[in-house]
Amino acid sequence: MKRKQFTIIACLAFFMLVSSLGIAQRNPDREYYKLTVYHFKDAEQEQLLDAYLEHALLPALHRQKISDVGVFKGLSNDTVADKLLYVFMPFKSLKDMKSIEEDIGNDKAYQAAGSSYINASFDKPPYKRMETIILYAFPLAPKMQIPQLKAPAAERVYELRSYESATEKVFANKVKMFNEGGEVPLFKRLNFNAVFYSEVIAGTKMPNLMYMTTFENMQERDEHWKAFVADEEWKKLSAMPEYQNNVQHIDITFLRPTKYSDF
Repeated sequence: MKRKQFTIIACLAFFMLVSSLGIAQRNPDREYYKLTVYHFKDAEQEQLLDAYLEHALLPALHRQKISDVGVFKGLSNDTVADKLLYVFMPFKSLKDMKSIEEDIGNDKAYQAAGSSYINASFDKPPYKRMETIILYAFPLAPKMQIPQLKAPAAERVYELRSYESATEKVFANKVKMFNEGGEVPLFKRLNFNAVFYSEVIAGTKMPNLMYMTTFENMQERDEHWKAFVADEEWKKLSAMPEYQNNVQHIDITFLRPTKYSDF
């Protein structure tokens, strides 16, 4: 019985992967994103991470023609024990994501510049834990957009949102609400300056979608969301029976770009 259950699970996983690759072939313009989240505890780990990212990883990615890499830190880092650093990387395909990672691993300049991070000892690691989230861009937002902001980086607010749904079917309904339902165009009309909209295809919290909007400062962020909630189009869309109860949990993380982030 156990062997039969394992076989069924393995087959389902295989068909899901094939299905995902098939979608990618039918929608070649939709990007994939890798979001790496570093959890760190103190200034020493933060300095190691910053040095590695600024002087090793980002230059190596740039040499691979990945030019728009975002690096962000949580606004709450000063007051929480679990401090967060996010690295956002866009790729044309899953194949590119894998091949570029392999190329970077063989990059001698990367190895030299990132030595302190790469060769960190077990009792002095550069982070507490790291997690990786793989994202697939929405049909109506197939490519990331560099935010058009004028405020200094220290004042900007990048808002990362994660919407979890109860089941895969309910999740598909929320994705439809963003695309065919018109939620993405609504955000664009209200000038939310979004970097990306995407569905999570691999991560610790699924099924869910993630997107990032950007603002000059927190006051502007609050004003935009106030306008969104009051918008007649949103009121009509959110009241439609077919889109009820399609989000079970929302996580909101406020971020700021590092001085070496590409955007």
